Amino acid sequence: MSLNIPGPIGRSLVAALALTLAAATALDAQWTNRYPRWGSGHHVYVEGFEFPSLDAGVLDPAPSPDGRSIAFSSRGWIWVLDLASGVARRVTRGAAAIDSRPAWSPDGASIAFVRDDTRRTWVVVADAATGRELSTVENGPVVLDPAFSRDGSRLFYSSSGQGDLDIWSRDLATGADTRVIGQPRLQLRPQPHPDGERLVYLLKAGEDDEVRVRNADGSEVTLLSGGLLSQTRPALSPNGRFVVAQRPTHDGTWELVLVELARPSLPVVLTHDHTPQTPAWSADGEWIWFVESDAGRNLRLRRIAFGGGPIRDVAITRWDYGEPMGTVRVRTRIAGTEVAARLNAADAVGHPAVPEPGQVWFDGQHGRVFFYSPGDIELVVPAGAVTVTAVRGLTTPAVTATTTVAAGGTQELVIDLEPVWDAQANGWYSGDHHFHLNYGGQHALAPDDLVPMMRGEDLDVGTPLLASLNNRFEDQHLWGWSRDEPPIIRFAQEIRPHFHGHTSLIGIDSLFWPWVWGPGNPIYNAEDISNSDALRHARADGGMASYVHPVFRPDPFGDDGLGSIPLELIPDAVLGDLDAIDVACLWTSELGTAEVWYRLLNVGAAIVPSAGTDVMTNFFRTMAVGTTRVYARPDGPFTFDSYLAALKAGRSFVTTGPMIEFAVGDVGPGGVVDAGSASWSLDVHTPVPFARVEVLVNGSVAWSGEGMAAPGSRTYSGTVDLPAGGWVAVRTYSETGAEWPVMNTIPFAHTAPVWIGSVGSTEPAAARAAAADLLRALDNAEERLQRYGDADIPRIRERFERARVRLVGIAG
Repeated sequence: MSLNIPGPIGRSLVAALALTLAAATALDAQWTNRYPRWGSGHHVYVEGFEFPSLDAGVLDPAPSPDGRSIAFSSRGWIWVLDLASGVARRVTRGAAAIDSRPAWSPDGASIAFVRDDTRRTWVVVADAATGRELSTVENGPVVLDPAFSRDGSRLFYSSSGQGDLDIWSRDLATGADTRVIGQPRLQLRPQPHPDGERLVYLLKAGEDDEVRVRNADGSEVTLLSGGLLSQTRPALSPNGRFVVAQRPTHDGTWELVLVELARPSLPVVLTHDHTPQTPAWSADGEWIWFVESDAGRNLRLRRIAFGGGPIRDVAITRWDYGEPMGTVRVRTRIAGTEVAARLNAADAVGHPAVPEPGQVWFDGQHGRVFFYSPGDIELVVPAGAVTVTAVRGLTTPAVTATTTVAAGGTQELVIDLEPVWDAQANGWYSGDHHFHLNYGGQHALAPDDLVPMMRGEDLDVGTPLLASLNNRFEDQHLWGWSRDEPPIIRFAQEIRPHFHGHTSLIGIDSLFWPWVWGPGNPIYNAEDISNSDALRHARADGGMASYVHPVFRPDPFGDDGLGSIPLELIPDAVLGDLDAIDVACLWTSELGTAEVWYRLLNVGAAIVPSAGTDVMTNFFRTMAVGTTRVYARPDGPFTFDSYLAALKAGRSFVTTGPMIEFAVGDVGPGGVVDAGSASWSLDVHTPVPFARVEVLVNGSVAWSGEGMAAPGSRTYSGTVDLPAGGWVAVRTYSETGAEWPVMNTIPFAHTAPVWIGSVGSTEPAAARAAAADLLRALDNAEERLQRYGDADIPRIRERFERARVRLVGIAG
């Protein structure tokens, strides 16, 4: 049984953060959001930074008014920890929903908290002693961050009641809701001042986030600011003099900062080299409580004195669930041998079961909480039925099993997985070439934390990308770290000039600088820098350069689709500076990206396909690494170098589900065949159903057949007439959603081309038609260059002109 938790909520976080997805509409092919995006093209920051999380440890500590206890969230329930005894008592029974972010009433009699059922969030007010639910606050699909006024008469909260997230107040006597702060950005975490007049809150603008205080006359003062403050959660001291908040640093950690409302320009840093989250004040103002990720990637309760000093751990001696509990031991096997796997588990009422220790994630496409097992793992659950679903990468269909756990007992549940294909035995190795280890999420992960994820996904190669978050360069201190034994991990770099389009540099020895430039970026906003500078840097280092998440519209050459093509993609490809394109990515349309790729191939640009999930592995709300991937077939022993050589040569296919082995005669992708009538064969191995199989010649369907209605393997074959030049390839796909293990919107796979006659050959009619379409896209991109205004950019303009000359020549 799965648990649904809400997807992202948010509006646009300014153009500089919208990547190339800023113009997204309901027709886009991004994975499904469980909430409206309010027109936002890229909601990952709202989802990853602002919404509640789930953990087996401690989240959202809230000290009680009498100083004797701490309310917090754990395992999706609200608990109260008695500080004298160390016993944590469960207060809520949230069924299939998740309870989080508790806040005490001033008299200590009740607790308000957020409840999240995947389709909406709302606030529940419950009796602190019994858990009996007293009232709810529902105002739009999203209600977050409850906080009582100091006199207990009102409850402040953040709500989407009139569009985006604004600050609201409920009169607890009358039930009337009033919008307190409403402006065109996200307002969260209201903290009412003891004077009853002022309000501290968090303003999320994306480019310049701010902690502000609003005065009685409506004027505001900024207490703390920064670019993409990620997990920042301000807390106002009981006396109303200070605010404490955590803010990200440049080395991937966070620091606790104290700010005095009367003198906000003089902050004091309390912590270094730590990852504090969700700070909160003790009732007497002497202590600041927070949680921090431990070595097992669970969050633990800690505290530091108001005056600074050593950080102290706060132990929980016993967990009082208030009902009989038991243990389920889950073992996952293939052919009798225990194997790592991705699991989703839930109790009899649909509440998620999660491991301790161990990080957990949320799959917004299917509404499942998931985690990884090394092959044998134990979960503490309420006595009764427990349902577990297991998969391993993309080669095993999902297997769901149910067992019954007795109170105080341990029940073993063995799940036997049956792969539809053994990729390695057939010489194929998989890679994910666009994901991020740390990206401002809840944990500060180490590279070794990727290993259990990759084993659970049967992923052979991972190239986590270092990336910039406005003025921060995430994970830069890890540059040069590598793991050479399988699963192989090698850090790469993402170049993120939002206006020009994002690229990845894989297999490079040195970083490219600057990482960002162009209109909308800080500092380098009018420089004459081209994406080709970064692409050539990768080649000079012996690496590979790819455009990542390139096209998000399914019809990029339609009237309103040309703007979805990255600004410099066409000049870079036509002028021969581009090695690869991410044909598959969670954030883009595989079918739309393929249409651009076909036209580039048709004008002789020998660009190979690559793939990447673009997930942020230290977020809670993110998909699994490797669920969009590329398979390459290296020559000789499997190493990073042999794998990368195979990828660059096009001995590959990309997939979000099905695995495909294609040959024309005895020549596979990346090879060359002669023109004329040729036989072809295709072996498909899939964990999920899919609708269509197509053989393409120069982008046109030369043969089409039905897909597979169930997981398994199937062989297709036939003959095809090949023209004097161009390429032939195969794709499989559906136009509707998919089931686990697939996390993309559709099951899709595509081979690299088999070339006709020679690599980069063309067929005149197909080349002319492709050049005409690419010229239209080039016109659109050149119009966008007007954003540079009066800036002097002769190098960029010269590249556009050279690409135009070449395309005009091809088009005739």
